[in-house]
Amino acid sequence: MAIATRDDADDVLSEINITPLVDVMLVLLVAFIVTAPLLTNSVRVNLPKTVATSAPKPMHVTTVSIDGAERIFLDREPIAADQIEARLHALHTQHDDLTIALQADADLPYRLVARTVASIEHAGIERLSILTTPEH
Repeated sequence: MAIATRDDADDVLSEINITPLVDVMLVLLVAFIVTAPLLTNSVRVNLPKTVATSAPKPMHVTTVSIDGAERIFLDREPIAADQIEARLHALHTQHDDLTIALQADADLPYRLVARTVASIEHAGIERLSILTTPEH
């Protein structure tokens, strides 16, 4: 606490210096911001032991790719945009567990990707993964 006095009067004025308090609070805030993500990153769970079971049946995954030249590929095979829905519907009738992995060039216009997603949905496919690369 700092005490200020006036030369012309005998009255004592007391003022609270909050600068050290603010410094301590900022240090605590930074410490909390740094440690909070580390605390919620994982949950330790002691899983119960059971009898071994068989692995789940593998799903059939088909890749739909759209390159920078706006060409569409179905499992590396070029396909016309108006044929994608029919081909995917035929694949879906053969494999009821069909999953689509969609990879599209980052510079493509949104309309082309949106049309492809709509075609996948109209083909009756409910499992769709959009592939991306992590930012560094």
